Amino acid sequence: MNNSLQHPRGVLRPPAWCLPAMLVMLAACAGASSAPAGAAALVGTEWRLESINGLPVMDRSAASLQFPESGRVAGNGSCNTFVGAVAVDNESIIFRQMASTKMACMGGAGEQETRYMEALRQAQRYQVQDGQLLIHVQGMDQPLRFTKK
Repeated sequence: MNNSLQHPRGVLRPPAWCLPAMLVMLAACAGASSAPAGAAALVGTEWRLESINGLPVMDRSAASLQFPESGRVAGNGSCNTFVGAVAVDNESIIFRQMASTKMACMGGAGEQETRYMEALRQAQRYQVQDGQLLIHVQGMDQPLRFTKK
């Protein structure tokens, strides 16, 4: 077997063992240059809720949203904490199996929490734009708007 890089007609031909290595390197380069898509872009992020359908949340609101690991979500509804599953595919986002603590919420915090949790259940798509997370919700004219914590 001739391990030479010289082809009989004068054209260089790499040895057969080089092809798989070259394909792996090309795939790695392609992956390194593209931005994370879908769930990977959200994993490890934490957001503070700023507005629901264009209306600002209460002053000193604790409402938040976290993506601790792929497929999982957690946060604060306004006075109760919650956890659940999240499915993200490109710009699509669906929250499922949401569970929360059941502390009594006083005043506007309870109303805000109800609107926020219902909006998450109706979420359809998301985008990260200018350092904000926007979650577009079925039946709402404006998205849920979050800033990064």
